[in-house]
Amino acid sequence: MIDQEVNEALQILKQGGIILYPTDTIWGIGCDATNYNAIKRIYGLKQREESKSMICLVSDFNMLNQYVEEVPEVAYDILKYANKPTTIIYDKPLHIAENIVANDNTLAIRIVNHSFCNQLIKKFKKPIVSTSANISNEPSPKSYSEISQEILKGVDYVVNLDRKKKSTKASSIIKLSSDGLVKVIRK
Repeated sequence: MIDQEVNEALQILKQGGIILYPTDTIWGIGCDATNYNAIKRIYGLKQREESKSMICLVSDFNMLNQYVEEVPEVAYDILKYANKPTTIIYDKPLHIAENIVANDNTLAIRIVNHSFCNQLIKKFKKPIVSTSANISNEPSPKSYSEISQEILKGVDYVVNLDRKKKSTKASSIIKLSSDGLVKVIRK
């Protein structure tokens, strides 16, 4: 079942489409993080200002290193000892669509720990966008059943996995500057 879902989602991503999928935190809306037009569609679907950046998911440290100019050493320690999903905001992202990069030239990236996501990203060989499956300023759904019809109808594919799972956790967010500054944005 998981292989079939990975392949279906993969085809949508390759075509520049957007997907609704389970992650290691809450359900997310995603697309190819290098595809400007797909990202623009997500902003439109969520009715979200483009000045509010979204995060990217990568499969491992190797992929992370391809999309950030320099990963600070402390990032490896933070991720090694994190006891929950942790998103890190890095300076100077590379090879990524400009409309997902924040105004200060940073990008939030999480090495995802979720079987479906890992398989999908490894097969796709590129980061994917992950943003909560809600209209901007509305509560983030904690389960598939809480996702609005507007979101469900606005994506090109809905992954048929983990639909009964409930999640109460968002990831921690930590900002790392290339000058060594570490700032906790969300615990």
